[in-house]
Amino acid sequence: MLNQSSMSFGSVVIVIISFLVALLLSILPLPVWLTLIQPRWVVLVVIYWIIALPHRFSLGVAWILGILLDVLYGTVLGEHALALSVVAFIAQRLHRQIRMFPAMQQAFSIFLLIIVYEGLLLWIQGMLGQLGSNARWFWASGLTSMLFWPWVHNLLHTCQRRFRVY
Repeated sequence: MLNQSSMSFGSVVIVIISFLVALLLSILPLPVWLTLIQPRWVVLVVIYWIIALPHRFSLGVAWILGILLDVLYGTVLGEHALALSVVAFIAQRLHRQIRMFPAMQQAFSIFLLIIVYEGLLLWIQGMLGQLGSNARWFWASGLTSMLFWPWVHNLLHTCQRRFRVY
């Protein structure tokens, strides 16, 4: 979970607020066409915190957030949890490389991680026989997530520095 041994209470609150905002943005009611291209806010925030503070976050945080997404979306329990945990694992393994990439290469890495996330969701939905007609748009949220990554990164990085989240 969150390794709170040396994290201040304020730091933990900032991280939790960032996750809550991402969850709220994820369930924001949008027209269907916008839902297809909506950035994966929770995935972006999880990736940021894992890359920024890999020693503080475990896969348990990703799993719990995935379960919350499953409950909020009304999907099969564990669907988003599995996909988010796999992406968190990959991000944790590659955090040094991703952190050192220039902005464009970092954004492309985020695109690939979102495609892994979406691909796992499609695979699970296909196994359950719930594959929708919008499956061909699975790459679109990866593209918008990639475009929003610099802003998400800068916002969370500013919060991390300002509130001394280490």
